[in-house]
Amino acid sequence: MSNQAKKDQTQELIKETAKNLFFVKGKFDATTQEIADAAGVNRTLINYYFRSRDNLIQIIFDEAQLVEQEKSRVIQNSDLPFKEKMSQFIEHSLSTSLQYPYLETYIVSQINKGNCHKKDIEEDELNKLYEDIEKEMELGNIEKIKPIQFVLNMISLLVFPSAVRPLLMENLMITDKEFDKIISERKEIILNMLFKN
Repeated sequence: MSNQAKKDQTQELIKETAKNLFFVKGKFDATTQEIADAAGVNRTLINYYFRSRDNLIQIIFDEAQLVEQEKSRVIQNSDLPFKEKMSQFIEHSLSTSLQYPYLETYIVSQINKGNCHKKDIEEDELNKLYEDIEKEMELGNIEKIKPIQFVLNMISLLVFPSAVRPLLMENLMITDKEFDKIISERKEIILNMLFKN
């Protein structure tokens, strides 16, 4: 293996380890040493490849945001019937929740710190979404409520269980594996709650 390939591999390992600690395990205050230990590398390598912990975090945060923005692209695909679009969005969101249960919580913590967050959806796309929701209400497919309430219902049903995962696991006495199964079964439940038919 060439030196460059080895370097790339080590960089990738450090990034994946940091993502795992932050977005999978929810250890937002993991130190450079903890990241290095979990990756099985020397701490100096993190500074060598990424200059600082903050820089490494910014890189994994940017990559995680791309995952978030990818979810919203489905909504922008105007060729699909509305319910099908929402179904795909829900499926995408649930698989992201399974992959990175603490991603949304981390993004919120960054916004609270005043760190920049790039919007997942633009204003004109949001207005188009509200129009689509209103059309569905007129057709009798969705309960008549303010479109923003429909969006809040959908996001709450999708995000809340993962955001409070440790609390639910403890109080409901369920294992990681059981929790993942419950999340993966939520698509039809959420669709049935949001749509009348």
